[in-house]
Amino acid sequence: MSDPSPGDSAPRDITGLLLAWRAGDQGAKDQLMRLVYDELKRQAARAMRHEDVAHTLQPTALVNEAYLRLVDQTRIEWRNRAQFFGVAAEVMRRVLVDHARNRLAEKRGGGVAPVSLNDALHAGGQSGGVDGMEVLLLHEAIERLSVFDPVQARIIELRYFAGLTIEDTAEALHTSSSTIKREWKIALAWLRLELER
Repeated sequence: MSDPSPGDSAPRDITGLLLAWRAGDQGAKDQLMRLVYDELKRQAARAMRHEDVAHTLQPTALVNEAYLRLVDQTRIEWRNRAQFFGVAAEVMRRVLVDHARNRLAEKRGGGVAPVSLNDALHAGGQSGGVDGMEVLLLHEAIERLSVFDPVQARIIELRYFAGLTIEDTAEALHTSSSTIKREWKIALAWLRLELER
């Protein structure tokens, strides 16, 4: 089987397995994991690229923890590949936030420095990555955005954490690519103002 990626031809296979899993086929769940594992690992690597270089959680551990939480999802009615990877992005974000909270609980102390949009959305390289406090600030900003515009918050999550394209984000949210492009720009502008306070 080929590596599934957000632009790959594997969607039908993934969608079929999701529907079979939803219908109670446990073998479909195992097949699904084998089919999506590489893409989940790429998603985790993208999410981890924004983390501090000293981060103790590795992409493989992030995938494994996210997978355990994904297979525990009983209230989700799986529909398609884009929805699955969208939920996976949300789960990975929550794993990273939980990990950051635990690390900060161990450290306790120090002030909270503002996070620039550049550091939050394009961390890595010379900046050294986003530390636990910055992950929490970004998470809290997304949560605040979700109160008054849950669609924009979800777009940031899908584009930033899952690395979905505009087209895949549109598919996951059942809307047009032009709507996603417009909402993405507005959400980024709001996030920039929020994080640079």
